[in-house]
Amino acid sequence: MEVITNKITELGVVPVIAIDNAEDATPLAQALTTGGLPCVEITFRTPAAEEAIRIISQQYPAMLVGGGTVLTIAQARKAIQAGANFIVTPGLDPEVVSFCQQMEIPVFPGVMTPTELQQALNLGCTVMKFFPAEAAGGIPFLQALSGPFKQVQFIPLGGISPANMGEYLALPQVLAVGGTWLAKQEQITAGDFAGIEQRAREAVVLVQAVRRGR
Repeated sequence: MEVITNKITELGVVPVIAIDNAEDATPLAQALTTGGLPCVEITFRTPAAEEAIRIISQQYPAMLVGGGTVLTIAQARKAIQAGANFIVTPGLDPEVVSFCQQMEIPVFPGVMTPTELQQALNLGCTVMKFFPAEAAGGIPFLQALSGPFKQVQFIPLGGISPANMGEYLALPQVLAVGGTWLAKQEQITAGDFAGIEQRAREAVVLVQAVRRGR
């Protein structure tokens, strides 16, 4: 798990993608990799997720590939069997967390409240998805949570954009941010992979600027 979290920390941004057609997985992975973000979280919001994970993990073995919006053990199993390196859940499901731990796959459960954080800690999780970040109170709320939970590190998602990602990344408790803006479904469907590559490049520049400022 440490190797995965270190890579995510190094990148600073995890592209979070819903993909309608698995055939788009290859040019998507190429665009993100060329843009400097060899990482993607494919969400189980569409039927194409499992096959997209399989394609990317086979064709781009050096790329970090995660299964996102995982709601059940069945989905977690599909993602892992397809080659996912990590699992992300929108909420805290002890059974899904336990399954991933048994499979020795990093899992980042979604949390929003102190109760959920404490429950996740009791399950052995120290890296968590803070979701939905902006709707839940954004940076001030995240800072408040970090007071009593100093050992927890977060990957915020929800309402993150180039306009505010720097503020999140400047927080020492934030490993990286989740980025849904990097590749929208309609952009993928339209075949605008050059635009996705450009957004990835811009995100990398923003991450580097934040880190130079620390």
